[in-house]
Amino acid sequence: MKKKSTWIKPWHGLVRNIAFAILEPYAKWKYHISIEKLNNPDKRPFLILMNHQTGFDQFFIGMAVEGPVYYLATEDIFSLGWISRLLDFLVAPIPIKKQTTDLQAIKSCVKVAKEGGTIALFPEGNRTFHGKTLYFKPSIVKLIRLIKLPVVIMRVEGGYGVQPRWSDVVRRGNMRAYPSRIFEPEEYKTLSDDDFFKQLEKELYVDETDCETLFYHSKNAEYMERFLYVCPDCGLTTFRSKGDIVKCLKCHTKIQYLPNKKLQGINKTFPFKTIGEWYDYQCDYVRQLDLQSYHAKPMYEDYVNLFQVVLYKYKKRLRNNTKIVLYGDRILLDDICLDFDSIQSITVLGKNKLNIYTDSLVYQLKGSKTFNALKYVNIYFHYLNIKKGDEEHHEQFLGL
Repeated sequence: MKKKSTWIKPWHGLVRNIAFAILEPYAKWKYHISIEKLNNPDKRPFLILMNHQTGFDQFFIGMAVEGPVYYLATEDIFSLGWISRLLDFLVAPIPIKKQTTDLQAIKSCVKVAKEGGTIALFPEGNRTFHGKTLYFKPSIVKLIRLIKLPVVIMRVEGGYGVQPRWSDVVRRGNMRAYPSRIFEPEEYKTLSDDDFFKQLEKELYVDETDCETLFYHSKNAEYMERFLYVCPDCGLTTFRSKGDIVKCLKCHTKIQYLPNKKLQGINKTFPFKTIGEWYDYQCDYVRQLDLQSYHAKPMYEDYVNLFQVVLYKYKKRLRNNTKIVLYGDRILLDDICLDFDSIQSITVLGKNKLNIYTDSLVYQLKGSKTFNALKYVNIYFHYLNIKKGDEEHHEQFLGL
């Protein structure tokens, strides 16, 4: 009889110890982070939930916890050929498809939990673009009840100031990561799904948009155009940034991004004090858009490198410098027409890569450094909300 394969391998702990002997001093030097260790004398396994602010957050978890941690990771890192196979051998992350209900990922979590492993995930599934904890699905409660582990809430604070998702640079400033709460199974068993979810939302919510802590860099505003595309003066537009200034290319409004994360108009008064206020306005603007008026005329045109992702295997480059056109009901990739009705989902990976999922193919679009992938996600989800009859709902989900 063939021996059943285990997820947890004996070398995972050794790999973790070697990696963090290097990564911990690097992270503290690079991010000026204070990390509070999780007190776990009995070496119990946990499910760790954390808000998501920087590209290094998963390593902060590893520095706070003894022993190997099995992270849920998006399928993108499993489509890198030999690199993915090496990562799978060394640390065995748990693959999950973004923006979908991935039953295989759930089964893998159950398997790891039964083997006594600690699991970590970011319920948001995305790094915040604007400094506030993003929407996450109430179905996280069902996953917690299924794997039956004590739940640790890890909070990261200051990360948006140090390294916003849209930026290529790390600012001078301070941040903190620490376990803020543990939900024992005996406790959450007594809670209704709704009450438990509300407590998770409260514990994971961090608003970094309005504080007086200072974060310095000469390129403070560079690449804000990766997520901003609505101007309060002229509507849908394109921005460009340099140094600490971002500029609307349509009406030439200039806004300065200050070290305290506040916004300040340069050539006119600007109505928003924080990126959070501006981002909320942008979402509300999109929710009110009449997409039918953009069925014949394009909303945006960009040029990208086009790849096909063979999930969990590799990426194949299809075309360079492909023209992508966004309409109110479809996306054109040169001669490829992707009606929104034929698309399963769209999501942003990293700073500004765009994945488009269809029934049979996954396309990945990599644009220039100034490419704004978020607008494609927001418009697609606005279309879905209209189709479902949810277009009047003020808080309707726009994909992030």
